[in-house]
Amino acid sequence: MDSPKKIALLGSTGSIGTQALEVISAHPDKFQVEVLTAHSNHTLLLEQARKYKPNAVVLVNDAHYKNLSDELWNMGIKTYSGEEALAQVVEMDDIDLVVTALVGFAGLKPTMSAIAAGKNIALANKETLVVAGDLVTKAASAKGVNIYPVDSEHSAIFQCLAGEFHNKIEKIYLTASGGPFRGFSSEQLGKVTREQALKHPNWEMGAKITIDSASMMNKGLEVIEAKWLFGLKAEQIDVIVHPQSIIHSIVQFEDGSMKAQMGLPDMKLPIQYAMAYPDRIHSAFPRFNFMDYPNLTFEQPDPKTFRNLQLAFDSLHKGGNAPCILNAANEVAVALFLQDKIGFLGMSDLIEKCLTDVQFIEKPSLEDYFTTDQATRELAQELASK
Repeated sequence: MDSPKKIALLGSTGSIGTQALEVISAHPDKFQVEVLTAHSNHTLLLEQARKYKPNAVVLVNDAHYKNLSDELWNMGIKTYSGEEALAQVVEMDDIDLVVTALVGFAGLKPTMSAIAAGKNIALANKETLVVAGDLVTKAASAKGVNIYPVDSEHSAIFQCLAGEFHNKIEKIYLTASGGPFRGFSSEQLGKVTREQALKHPNWEMGAKITIDSASMMNKGLEVIEAKWLFGLKAEQIDVIVHPQSIIHSIVQFEDGSMKAQMGLPDMKLPIQYAMAYPDRIHSAFPRFNFMDYPNLTFEQPDPKTFRNLQLAFDSLHKGGNAPCILNAANEVAVALFLQDKIGFLGMSDLIEKCLTDVQFIEKPSLEDYFTTDQATRELAQELASK
């Protein structure tokens, strides 16, 4: 790379966003911040803007927009607010790569806008492909846009496929740590608390994805994302529990050989790989030592106890807007759990009820996805309040 890649970082104040900025700080000759966005964390966004001096910032929640704008005006940094601004800012001519580190359904609209503008995507927002994978991948193909996965599991598959894209995949195995409740019974899960669920054994992540990991929904969403990223059928995707989180995922080819990508659990590595692709660049990340992990173990997941995983597979098989319903219901369920308004197992009950009751659309349009998302959220809130 001769000149630095100009990066639009959507969701710069979250877990992935802040780690992406660490990667950028370590390689100022490779990357330059062009855009920073946040939903409501105006304090951290202001701090980031002062440090990285982007061309523009977007604060989606406009409650503190005026203060932010006043602070950045003298620095010549353009400041915008609102969801429409988030979708429009990615169209700026100078942007080379859009890193979507937003959480949840909110990532869909700006990602579609970036694709329409011909921008390559480093995708950390799995919900975009879960909700509308068919439309997103078709749009990307039509515009010649590359989507580089940032999730550690999908990055692992992507890395294993380097030099192999012409070879047929027989199967992929997405590894899962099992989360903090690996081996728990349904009775035990019924008693877990929010504080217990927020303590992941291997990864440091935001609250929403940490709860998703504890419930195995995160792995279910990754299964659906993998279908669209790699053009797979549901039966070509399997999940295997790997408590050490050293093997990040595995590809099995039609000749029976398998490739695995390994490393210590550190999200900065897949972030850097996606941002620098096709180059591998030096990092100061800790190195894996086999002697520190003399035993790597594997187990079958338990979808009967961790029902969210089964609900995700069911939604993938059903297709249409079912994954959109799954995602919207889960976002509401996780928020309610974090507010101590429903129990851990209540999340699966709520999601299952929404999948049954929200209208199924076999071939949804983009507008249908937005309508489905809204209808599901309203139903989930209504069910939870009874």
